[in-house]
Amino acid sequence: MKIILDMMGGDNAPLSNLEGAAQAVKEYGVEIIGLGDEAACRKAAAEKNISLDGIQLVNCTENIEMCDEPARAVRTKKDSSIVVGLNMLKEGKGDAFVSAGSTGALHVGASLIVRTLRGVKRPALATIIPAKNKAYMLLDSGANVECRPEMLAAFAVMGSCYMARVEGRKNPTVALANNGAEESKGTPVLREAHQLLKTTPGINFVGNIEPRDVPNGDVDVVVCDGFTGNVILKLTEGVAKMILGMLKEMFMANVGSKLAYLLLRSGVADLKKKMDSEEYGGAPFLGARQPVIKAHGSSKAKAIKNAIRQAKICVDNDLCGTMQAALDELAAQSAGE
Repeated sequence: MKIILDMMGGDNAPLSNLEGAAQAVKEYGVEIIGLGDEAACRKAAAEKNISLDGIQLVNCTENIEMCDEPARAVRTKKDSSIVVGLNMLKEGKGDAFVSAGSTGALHVGASLIVRTLRGVKRPALATIIPAKNKAYMLLDSGANVECRPEMLAAFAVMGSCYMARVEGRKNPTVALANNGAEESKGTPVLREAHQLLKTTPGINFVGNIEPRDVPNGDVDVVVCDGFTGNVILKLTEGVAKMILGMLKEMFMANVGSKLAYLLLRSGVADLKKKMDSEEYGGAPFLGARQPVIKAHGSSKAKAIKNAIRQAKICVDNDLCGTMQAALDELAAQSAGE
């Protein structure tokens, strides 16, 4: 299996990308096609003694920066690692594409270059978020600010397929993020979406979920528009960081609290691991015809390796084919009504 990796994407590129790629080759047996500044990649690999076995480097002369306007960058920077990588994916030169680069450029490129599945207008950014009971998938978490009810139904279908195929959840539950649990709550779009989701085939819809209940992880998939999802995502990240910081301050306050930490050290370590987003690696753009994984911009080697693992599982389980079949069923139902 060949995974195409953007070597220049992210705050820690190319070093962390190289380290993650080398670990993935060793642990998962994949081949990596690394795109970017070949000279810089080889220099970083040599300085840190990173093996390039199983990694094919392809030189790209341009790079899409975070400050670039996404659509314009995709149109004009043809030799950037993102555009070259997505074109290689479209042409069948690789099985999946992973990048920690510009989210906007990846979204535009996945839509215009790789193209979308039938029934999907624009891919949704789907983020796995650690929670109290179990991690859940949040989609859309930022790609599509405004969504029609039928888009939210498609997100529910794709999210359910992902959690079943990639995360191994049986009959995953799906909820709609809203400001109340009652069917009558929310905007007209959300009320219409609720009714549509009740009759959407192939999903286990359990109704609305209020934001205060989302962090419990009681459901497997939380569906919302990209604006709401991005707010939930960033607030969750901020609260998690604040709580861990407050715990550290509390345990370091005096001798007694330091002794208490020694007694609770294993529990604190388990908590930190449970809240570690790097365990999941990245967020897939669900709805693209082939797997496109967006790793966090601050990804270290562990996150890059796990994003590659995500891509491999998507390919192994024919996730895109499964989602297309489920979307076709949804379209057939809509046509028959």
